[in-house]
Amino acid sequence: MRAGTARRARRQDTGEPPEGMGSELFHELARTVADLAEIQGLRSFALPYPGLAQRALDRTVMHCLDVGETPPRSLPELWEWCRTRPAGDPLFAVPVSLVAPGTTLVHPVGRMPTRSCLEVASHGPDGGVAAHARALLGDLEARCGMGERYRQCRRFLARHPVVHQQDRFGPGWSRTVWSRVKDFYGPLPESLLVDRGFLRCPSCRLPALSRKRAVPVPGPSATDADIWCEGEECPRDGPPELIREPDLAWILRRSLRTFLALPHRTEEAVRDALDRAGIDHEALSGPLSAYRLRDTGPGIVDIQVYDRLQPALLAAYLTDNAPLADRTLVVVPDALAGRDGYQDAFTDALPAFLRDRLALTTPENLVPDLRRARREEWDDA
Repeated sequence: MRAGTARRARRQDTGEPPEGMGSELFHELARTVADLAEIQGLRSFALPYPGLAQRALDRTVMHCLDVGETPPRSLPELWEWCRTRPAGDPLFAVPVSLVAPGTTLVHPVGRMPTRSCLEVASHGPDGGVAAHARALLGDLEARCGMGERYRQCRRFLARHPVVHQQDRFGPGWSRTVWSRVKDFYGPLPESLLVDRGFLRCPSCRLPALSRKRAVPVPGPSATDADIWCEGEECPRDGPPELIREPDLAWILRRSLRTFLALPHRTEEAVRDALDRAGIDHEALSGPLSAYRLRDTGPGIVDIQVYDRLQPALLAAYLTDNAPLADRTLVVVPDALAGRDGYQDAFTDALPAFLRDRLALTTPENLVPDLRRARREEWDDA
């Protein structure tokens, strides 16, 4: 209550709520939504609420009172606010230079944390969900060593966000690899189950849900906006895959599903493009998907692969973790880079000293951009 009293006192001094308070609240709600999805499940919110949820609710109530809004009365109502009130809502007023104004923290169909929610929750000194993924891979690398054993395990995690017991009897299954990575998996949460089954997107292989929380009927209705998957952006030519006997399945931790498995298709496209062009490269430790090119000429050239919906937040992360290479090509999916304003938002969010060292590209444009960068480096040498 003392914090709320202080806020009201500041508002009386100026006649307005403290600048940036709504943006800070949006960030806190993102972290809360991300954490609740892991520890609480989303079917119900029973009293007493978890401490982090109660604190977020209390802060939201106080902020609403400061700005003259009717506050949410419960955690379920707050969750609904996160589904319907975007970043640009006057309640939050998140700067458009940081997050797109239409961004919500809970998906309107899936009623689960959005990808943008996890990206917002990863913004800041502690690194949030993305830092958790890096820590898990760092632990795996420490146990395996930076060699083929680690690469095999990392590749397995990226390609298998969900593992069913039947997979263990299929071709290519490695008991050795599974023994090293199985701790990164857990049982399917109840919040992702429908009709005693589990739906998986045929494109990204990540969990899916229907608006009605039922197995979709085959046909056009199964591919429209009534289907949500964690990838959110996936084109689908058919309905989600139904996995029966979900008690015999294991799911990869959410941080690795979002920040390792989701960008994996782009990472594979990058490696394929480099191999076709005969460009030698080696994997780097640290960033989730990073490579250093060999024999690049006078300068060190790195490649980092991401699949992020919020370009300004990606730029902010790269600014806080400035690459050591002379030039770094940041590769994102073609569909993202082609969005209106995406590349400009990324570049505008970079400080001036990094704009000559960081360049956004796509798997399709990677090799031409590399060759252009090499010519510029030789010209400057």
